[in-house]
This record gives sequence, C-alpha cells and structure tokens, in this order.
Amino acid sequence: MTDHIVIVGGGAGGLPLATYLGRSLGKKGKAKITLVDSSTSHIWKPRYHEVATGAIDADLDAVDYRAHAHQNHYRFALGELSGINREDRHIILSPYINSEGEEILPLRQINYDYLVLAIGSVGNDFGIPGVSEHCLFLDKRTQADRFHEIFLDHCLSANYRDHPISIAIVGGGATGVELAAELHHAVSLLKLYGHDKLDRKRLNVQLIEAGPRILPGLKEELAANAQKQLETMGVTVRVDTMVAEVQQGVMTTKSGERIEAELLVWAAGIKAPPVLDELGLEGGKASLLKVDASLQTSDPAIFAMGDCCACPLGDDKLVPPRAQSAQQMALHLAKTFRRLQRGDSPVPFVYKDRGSLVSLSEYSAVGQLMGNLRGGNFFVEGWLARMMYVSLYRLHQAALYGWPRTLMLLLAGRFNRLLRPRLKLH
Repeated sequence: MTDHIVIVGGGAGGLPLATYLGRSLGKKGKAKITLVDSSTSHIWKPRYHEVATGAIDADLDAVDYRAHAHQNHYRFALGELSGINREDRHIILSPYINSEGEEILPLRQINYDYLVLAIGSVGNDFGIPGVSEHCLFLDKRTQADRFHEIFLDHCLSANYRDHPISIAIVGGGATGVELAAELHHAVSLLKLYGHDKLDRKRLNVQLIEAGPRILPGLKEELAANAQKQLETMGVTVRVDTMVAEVQQGVMTTKSGERIEAELLVWAAGIKAPPVLDELGLEGGKASLLKVDASLQTSDPAIFAMGDCCACPLGDDKLVPPRAQSAQQMALHLAKTFRRLQRGDSPVPFVYKDRGSLVSLSEYSAVGQLMGNLRGGNFFVEGWLARMMYVSLYRLHQAALYGWPRTLMLLLAGRFNRLLRPRLKLH
C-alpha cells in the first residue's frame, strides 16, 4: 500500500513540494500526492503588490492548480483547512461557499499517512483597534484583486474631479516599500491610458514605519538609499511613527497625530493563521508551529514549512519568513519523503541565506546577496539588482514548469507586452 502525502497550502513552498513529489513519487506510483488550497490558482506571493497595482495581470500569470496537478502527477483538492483528526489521520475541510453564498462542496475529510502544513501567514494587526475593519491587507490574491479594483476607482474619480489621491501604508518592510514604489509607477502609466489630469504629483503616498528605519533586514546604507529613491519619487517616509488606532480614512499615532488618507494599507508584520491554534500541535513564537530540525512538528506524521512554522536557526533565532526559505524547505522535504520511502530517518534542514532583494518597481532595486565566490557578502542596487529580482521569479517558475516551459512563458510574456496594455486596466 502506497503512502498518501497531503500538502495543505499551495504557496511558494507547498506548490513546488507537490511538484517535486509528483514527479519523483507520484509519477512512479510510489506515493499518492494531494495538494489542498482554498484558491483554484497560484500567484507567487512576493508579486501581490504588482497584482494590487495592475503591474501584472494575475489571470495571465496564475498557475491553475488542477491543470498543474494533471501535468505533474498529483491531485488537487479545493478547500480550507478547519481541523485535523490526528488519531485517525485525516484533515477536515470547511464547506466551500461560492461568491453567491451557495454551498458548492460540503464538509469533507481527506485521509493522510503524512501531512505537510504550508498554509503561510496572515497580517498581524497587533491588536490595534480598527486595523482589521478599516485597512486593506495583501495576504491573499483576493485581497490584492480588491485593492486593485478600489485603486482604479480612486484614480478614475481623481482624474474626473481633478483632485489628489492619498494612500497611507503602514509597514516599512519589503511589502510596504515595494507597494509604495509600484503605486507611483502605476499612476505614471495610467496617464497614458486616458487619465490626462492624473500624474505622480497628484499622488500622495505615505509610508509609515514604527521602527527607526525602513527595510531593517538590509544594510543601513542600502535602506537609506531605498528611502532616498522613494522620496525622490514623491513618497513621504515616516519612521519612528507608531499607529495607535485606525478609523475610517484616518490613523491616529501614539503621539496623537492624525494621518488622513483615502486608502489605508496594513503591511506591518505577520502572524500565524488562526486555525493553527486549533490543531493541538505545539506552538512557538507568534503562535507559529514549533518544528524540530527536520521540520517535524510535535506529531511525527505532520511536518510544517514556510511562514507557518518556527524553525530553529541557532543562536535563539528562527529561519526568516521569506519565499527562499519556503523553497529551500520544499526541496528538503522532497528529499525527506524519498528517504522515508527507503526506510531512512529524516535529516536536519540546513537553511542557506541567499540574501534579500527589494524591488522599487521599474525604477530600481536594492539588495544584499550572501556568500559570493570569496565567501563573503556583497550589496547590489540599480538595474543589476532589478535584473536579479526578476530572475528570482523565473527560478520559481522553473521549479514549477522546468526551464523549457519557463523560457516559453518568458517569450510569450514578451509578445504580450507588444499586444496588451502595460498596466491591467480592469
């Protein structure tokens, strides 16, 4: 009897893992692989800010789970995890409700021999009053799509009434910085498509950070350069500014200052999805699932990976919640399940920090790369960093499709740029 490996979450780690296991075990009938996700398609999460502004058309860029499953020898199940019966080894999926409020699929169970939880993270509002009610988040594709719709409506209104657009973004990490830059790029392109009165001078973007500087994960010199480039675009960067309360159209800081904006965006930190607290597994920092060095949870039949797990890194640190972490964990777990098939024990996961890159839209990028040929670190910015940033997504595509198909997608994308608008306008 073959093992059934169930992967919950088709993100930056879960989908590559299903792909690796489908090709290596599913294709040969050595294991049954099932991927579960609450969406029908995959968009690489680091590109959500581009979906939100229309820089990419998510419908063209998305990976359809069913089609990909067929091509890579695994199965796909649509649903959202609501619980685990660890004694009988099955997961419970909530009923699937469509946009009209109709129940399409009932409560379901899927049996497993091994379970991998790769359900990512959600935005952390830190218990600040009004954040969840009045701020937009970019945790899911649906949220990015909603932002895009609201943003276009505000641009349309601003162009007709000849008034400025105000947007406040809380969080000076990669998501906040990249979104701020991408918004300016989007407005500059909208002027080409009939928004004659709209330009970047009419866009008021404020980037609000509670800490002393933006991009704390990068070298201070690079972060300062990124801030300078944002300010050159017209972004107002406010550091050492902690939000204490949010109401409709206004944020109140800890010092009592009011920051008014038409669109309020929250990109300040992450936390574990609430469902993790209900699974009966041992938790760690920020309610993340505690895992050992081999990514096993307190239940040896259940593994966790990516943003939802607290993986030890040494010196009382955790593996950072980045796409590269999830991708490395996917490769490691693919090897782990092949070892388990042979009757061998799991081996420890070793994280290799490849550095960080932050995009400033088409204008530039900044980053820090780790472990060059001399064994040290080096820093990149400008067009070189931008090219490296783009290449990260191509590597993700290669993991899903292989290089021949990835090159074909790249070529198709070039043709699309000739035929389609440079910005998604609907």
